[in-house]
Amino acid sequence: MLTDLYIYILPIIAVIIGYIISLFLKPGSSSGFKLLLAFSGAYLLAVTVLELLPDVYREPDSGIGVFIMLGLLFQIILEFLSKGVEHGHLHFHGNSTTFPVLLLISLSVHSLLEGFPLEKDNHLLHGVVVHKIPVAAILSVFLVQSKLSKSKVIMFLGFFALMTPLGSWLKNNVDVLSAYAPYINAVVIGIFLHVSTTILFESSKNHSFNASKLAVIILGILLAYFI
Repeated sequence: MLTDLYIYILPIIAVIIGYIISLFLKPGSSSGFKLLLAFSGAYLLAVTVLELLPDVYREPDSGIGVFIMLGLLFQIILEFLSKGVEHGHLHFHGNSTTFPVLLLISLSVHSLLEGFPLEKDNHLLHGVVVHKIPVAAILSVFLVQSKLSKSKVIMFLGFFALMTPLGSWLKNNVDVLSAYAPYINAVVIGIFLHVSTTILFESSKNHSFNASKLAVIILGILLAYFI
């Protein structure tokens, strides 16, 4: 029971931390924030490859690879709607007061799906949480700069925060979803592969690597392997 609460609460805490970070830092220009983003991408990629990927390939059905590719393509579609906030990029539009419905839908679907495999693997949970913190920070900055009312900002972030726990809850309580878990997890793998690799190649100016970024990437991979 304690493990279940851990799974449901941590993603919500990650969004709260991201919002707090957005109050003190400028995610678009902070070097520390970019390093956190690179670390999250490396950790998420390593956990996906080392643990989640071998797990789904234990299934005898060779169609798993198709679902991984579908997940990758699906994430590209979601990012067309979200403008890339999942991997740390979002284009701001000044004083707009229009509620970003498409952004909410795309991020909610992404977050809902990433909650499905979390019940098995605390390493993956940690990867999702670390990834969600910079995403929530960037999203918070966007919502505040878009001049939405405070109540709408809270509603958006609250809805976003609840989607990952909801995905975990549905996986654990809806028998139909449990029966198709390997295929859903394969889709999530495709999503994670796209997001994490995009983070690693886009979190530096001109796609260049420096010593600090290389160090946090190696640290993220090593932690995913040894913890």
